[in-house]
Amino acid sequence: MMVTAPVTPGLRASTSLRGSAIMLPPILVTLALGLWGMRRQNSMWGDEAVTYEVAHRSASQIWHTIQHVDLVHGVYYLFMHVLFAGWEGGLLTLRLPSVVAMSLAAGGIALLGQRLAGPRAGLLAGLAFPLIPLVQQYAQEGRSYAIVCALVTWSSYLLLQAADRSTRRWWAGYAVLLWVAAMFHEFAVLVVPAHGIALLLSGRPRALIRAWATAAGCAVAGLLPLIVLSRRQAGQVAWIGWPDALQLLGLTAMALAGLWCARHQIRARELSRLSALALPVLLLPGLLLLAAAVVRPLFVDRYVLYCAIGFALLLGAELDRRWGSRPSPRWTAWVALAAVLVPLVPVSVYLRTPQSRHDNATAVGHAVRQAAHPGDGLLFVPARHRVWTSAHPQDTQGLTDLALAQDPASSDTLSGVELPAQDIPTRMRAFSRIVVVHDPADERPDHDARELAKSSTLRDYFQVCGRTIDVTGAHITDYCLNR
Repeated sequence: MMVTAPVTPGLRASTSLRGSAIMLPPILVTLALGLWGMRRQNSMWGDEAVTYEVAHRSASQIWHTIQHVDLVHGVYYLFMHVLFAGWEGGLLTLRLPSVVAMSLAAGGIALLGQRLAGPRAGLLAGLAFPLIPLVQQYAQEGRSYAIVCALVTWSSYLLLQAADRSTRRWWAGYAVLLWVAAMFHEFAVLVVPAHGIALLLSGRPRALIRAWATAAGCAVAGLLPLIVLSRRQAGQVAWIGWPDALQLLGLTAMALAGLWCARHQIRARELSRLSALALPVLLLPGLLLLAAAVVRPLFVDRYVLYCAIGFALLLGAELDRRWGSRPSPRWTAWVALAAVLVPLVPVSVYLRTPQSRHDNATAVGHAVRQAAHPGDGLLFVPARHRVWTSAHPQDTQGLTDLALAQDPASSDTLSGVELPAQDIPTRMRAFSRIVVVHDPADERPDHDARELAKSSTLRDYFQVCGRTIDVTGAHITDYCLNR
């Protein structure tokens, strides 16, 4: 059984001012990296387009929508609705909350590291966090994952406060923040067992473990309605297959690097207070999500983005240990810093380009405008790609969406309601020219009856009559009716 190594008393900060001083550099660095190229050449990928379009619906429309789809993002959509109502800043309003949230997460990590291993370890952990490519990516996304990461960070800090002071006020604050994090995305709940294991590894008394279990139980109980209702929308994540190799490689690399940082403690079976918290947060949520793949594949790296908190803490502690282990020439520190930062530069630059995301809804809209003539028909193959143009409806103005029976907003859906499969071919053949928005050739085709009707009608009655415009994640092609 692992026990906790003693903590040097002088390592803990003694004043709030010192804590603020530790937090400030990581916050500023993360903010600077988040603001750098945050527009991504004015591009917006599909999930962000959904955020933008749904957040611009009325509050009652959002409420009705999440009863049918995307319930797990309902709180986030309402949050963004309030922000857009106060400031219609386009991409800035869409992404700035994530930049700010990730900056607050960096500050919280610095405070965690300071509390558990000393000021220098905290500062290094906070500064390492924004350099992680996954963190840089989601710091500039108009989705909830950066906000969840910040809430998990600060719930971890409140856990330490509650564990040290064991008062109802701190446990209540911990439970509330944990609940809010899970309301923004329910997979934040996977940090709960990580927190429990952290307390066990820290050798906390049973009474304190019971207090934690009560607080965590209250947070999970408050989440149960969301969990139960969201299971009715389980078909929405049917697109998730077995873990993506690249995503799995990224989280595996972080996990292995974190284990390497704690290797001496693991070998000696004596974890520091920092490692007792950081290792479960780094390893357990991702492992639980992978284990769930046996029943239903659900592993997506952004769902457990907050695992990076554990990695940053372990890396900061290891850098601190090496810094203080023995004297070395000053130039070696600069060489080591350059060895870490130089490879990150091309990655960081790439993450600020449209090509770094799965698709580019803005480019799709521009390509449709470029390919279409007034009065043309418009076809989305498959229907879910209608979200690409939902954020900027002016891109499809003057075109007839041939398969659409009811638009997304009025149908309380994300992609709208389409005509029955038997009606789509007749509608298509009434147009002599159709602009088709479809997947790249290497994507798996949908076998839904409506999608088969679209594909067979194009094949049997139409021919390509213009060039195909390739954009990130999509093709836009002109088809003309055979005469």
